[in-house]
Amino acid sequence: MKSSAKKVELASVDDLFSTEESRADAQREKVLEIPLTELHPFKDHPFKVKDDEAMMETADSIRQYGVLVPAIARPDPNGGYELVAGHRRHRASELAGKDTMPVIVRDLDDDAATIIMVDSNLQRESLLPSERAFAYKMKLDAMNHQGARADLTCGQVGHKLQAGQKSRDLLAAQTGDSARNIQRYIRLTELIPKLLDMVDEKKIAFNPAYELSFLKKEEQVQLLDALESEQATPSLSQAQRLKKLSQEGHLSMEVMRAILGEEKKSDLDRVTFTSDTLRKYFPKSYTPAKMQETIIKLLEQWQRKRQQQQER
Repeated sequence: MKSSAKKVELASVDDLFSTEESRADAQREKVLEIPLTELHPFKDHPFKVKDDEAMMETADSIRQYGVLVPAIARPDPNGGYELVAGHRRHRASELAGKDTMPVIVRDLDDDAATIIMVDSNLQRESLLPSERAFAYKMKLDAMNHQGARADLTCGQVGHKLQAGQKSRDLLAAQTGDSARNIQRYIRLTELIPKLLDMVDEKKIAFNPAYELSFLKKEEQVQLLDALESEQATPSLSQAQRLKKLSQEGHLSMEVMRAILGEEKKSDLDRVTFTSDTLRKYFPKSYTPAKMQETIIKLLEQWQRKRQQQQER
């Protein structure tokens, strides 16, 4: 009879002496101190990291207390790690003179990483229209990819799409924004960068910007020149007319200038005085608010006097 000893697999020394608790600990996520130079920004990260007042306050806090909430990163095939969440903390750590920061490293595919990256930033109180636009687009694309896969579990990135459910409706439920508004924000990503910057700077309002996003790219470039030459930005009705003319193939630089050169209703209803014009009629100590208060009182006196003259 042949011996069956070859079929016996002996447990390793580590397995013999490890406990269930230690094995569970090996599977548990750990916070690692990783050099800042080994952490790379997420590809096409839509959120702007600015050295503004809020950033300086974060840097001061990190200088005093350290990074209290670890960042999240994933291994970068080209070396180091790709930041998924924690880009502002990374920059603040640099400003604070730190060499490392605490990071949780996870193995994440592109879709899972994108969703975590977007979700960790959408909760911020103030987001620029461009940030929200690209964030919605990136997350919606990732959710659509996941909807076609059967191997994703809820534990990875949240609820998986149910049969017949649209990803934009699920995104709307998660963000509290309407599905229609999400689509309108995503449409802003069709604007050329300089026009989108004007939306962020509140030089162009959201609704006109949405209409302008339907212009062809070369028409948007021409529009920039028209905005500069006319020193004006389009109202909603003007933007809608520009869109309609573009779709009909009748939009030209001359037409753009003619439309932008029109007097808007709000301009017709408003009288504007520069501070230089008013300042010569008031003492230097008067603030703009005090000047406005005085002007209103004088107008009220003039109106009463005029009424008295009419009654005589």
